[in-house]
Amino acid sequence: MAPVVEELRHRGRFEQILLSTAQHREMLDQVLAVFGIEPDIDLGLMREDQDLVDLTSRSLRALATAFTELSPDAILVQGDTTTVMAASLAAFYLGVSVGHVEAGLRSFERRNPFPEEVNRRIAGCLADFHFAPTARAHANLIREGVHPARVHLTGNTVLDAARITLSRHSSFSDPQLEGIDADADVVLVTVHRRESHGEPLRSICAAVRTLALTVPSVRIILPVHLNPRVRSTVLAELDGLDRVRLVPAMAYQDLLLLMQKSRLIMTDSGGIQEEASFLKKPVLILREVTERPEVVEAGFGRLVGTDSDRIVHAASRVLLDEQVYERMTQGENPFGDGFAATKIADFLEQELGLEAEQSKVEPSLTGQPA
Repeated sequence: MAPVVEELRHRGRFEQILLSTAQHREMLDQVLAVFGIEPDIDLGLMREDQDLVDLTSRSLRALATAFTELSPDAILVQGDTTTVMAASLAAFYLGVSVGHVEAGLRSFERRNPFPEEVNRRIAGCLADFHFAPTARAHANLIREGVHPARVHLTGNTVLDAARITLSRHSSFSDPQLEGIDADADVVLVTVHRRESHGEPLRSICAAVRTLALTVPSVRIILPVHLNPRVRSTVLAELDGLDRVRLVPAMAYQDLLLLMQKSRLIMTDSGGIQEEASFLKKPVLILREVTERPEVVEAGFGRLVGTDSDRIVHAASRVLLDEQVYERMTQGENPFGDGFAATKIADFLEQELGLEAEQSKVEPSLTGQPA
């Protein structure tokens, strides 16, 4: 959402209030710092090892109270899908218009990804306008009965954020990352999903261990997620292993720069699938299904699930077979042109009845004329 925040701020025709539910405080704060953003309202809803019922109920109450006090003309929602769903429902109850950024993503399996798939479907029923990142997401919403006039194909703001960040940062903020062996095959691994907790995550770790032991050229870097269930498993399985570096959750700009240096990315993250496509990097998707099938269709991604042998086989081919690597880096990015925020702001000006400036204006922070 940061590029949208910047774009609306630059135009000066919106009274913008940024509200955060503040899950994973440490991770949130470092990302906000990259963009110089500070929430106007911080609900601070994070609880240690919280479950979905508790989080959803507290979020709905807190968001409804905030919306009642603020009485906004519209809300924009994006990010953690439990927050998106709760915010959309609270706004719907109060008669406030909802704009869903990154709308229309579907896997068509209710429990995979969990709970995102159902949360997104509920938000799709509640939103008044939908900003779809791809043509497929746009078509998904139309098939679900959303009126075509309410669906707007914008591309994904994830690309805006990556483009803006890389234009502002050319070196790592963490000096330890500067020491990555330039001659090594860097493999970035990220894992955090709920459906991977337990045995699936141990199987992923087993694949990482096998690659480290059998492919001498690799240097595997794994930022350890703050979720205690993820952290305990990863540390137990991989701590102290040669050619594997376990690092704290890294700053956003460092993650992007590391992706640029990587030969291969292995992840269960949706956003990283999109960023890999933007950077034209091969990505192995550590899930059975993805709500971003465009990554696979464009050739950048392969679904490998969590089976250790399957992961090792696919990763070895990318690392050792130059033809396989080349085929996975030649596609066209399917997630837009990196200026989704401009399109979203243009629509909001029209939808909320704001008059466009007639005189020539300066370029916006996101790189397009406002």
